[in-house]
Order: sequence, then C-alpha cells, then structure tokens
Amino acid sequence: MPDFHAFLTRLPHELAFSEEDPAAIVDRYYTPDLEYRNDGVVLDRRRLIDHAGPARRNARELDVQVHETLLDGDRAAARFTMTVLTRKDRTLRIEAHVFAWLAPDGRVRRVDSITRTVS
Repeated sequence: MPDFHAFLTRLPHELAFSEEDPAAIVDRYYTPDLEYRNDGVVLDRRRLIDHAGPARRNARELDVQVHETLLDGDRAAARFTMTVLTRKDRTLRIEAHVFAWLAPDGRVRRVDSITRTVS
C-alpha cells in the first residue's frame, strides 16, 4: 500500500496523467467506503473516480510541494501546495490542509480538507 506521502504526491499524478483505469487508482489509495470532505462538499468513491476525467483533459503539468506532515497512529495531517498548469496555459495554485484517517492497510478511509486558491 502507498504511504501517506505517496497519497499526497503520487495520487494526483496518477489520476491526471495515467492511462490506468481511474477506479483502480482510487481503490489503491482509498477504502471502498471512503468519505472525502473538501471545503464542506462530500465526495464518495464514484465522485473521486469521475474527477479523473476533467483532470486528464485539462492538466498539462502538476507539481505537489508537501510543506508539513504529521502521522499519529491511524491519523495523518498535511499542509501542501499543488500547482497545475492547464492545457490553456493557465496556472492554478491550490494550498491545502488535509486531515486523514487511515485504514489498517494504510489506505485512506476519511479526509477532511480545506483548500484555497492562491496567486
């Protein structure tokens, strides 16, 4: 199973640029009963899989800089910045604070995140 740092850094690349089935990618990092709350919006497994389509169509480059992580048993937290260059040459920089609960196998079962777009 991928570790928490891989969850933060490799997962976005795999969803945006891999030719692998997005469901297989999501299942590698998340439990089937996942609950992902992003800025108050709840995403389930299906919505995360569906998010791969627009990411694959729009992202040209992606960089994740992890600034801090904290692991304590089955809980993890991180602060990171994701920068995306779109196919229309637009740069999106997103700052995120993520709090996650991990399953015994290391996959993520719940996430609460707060994000903001920075210039």
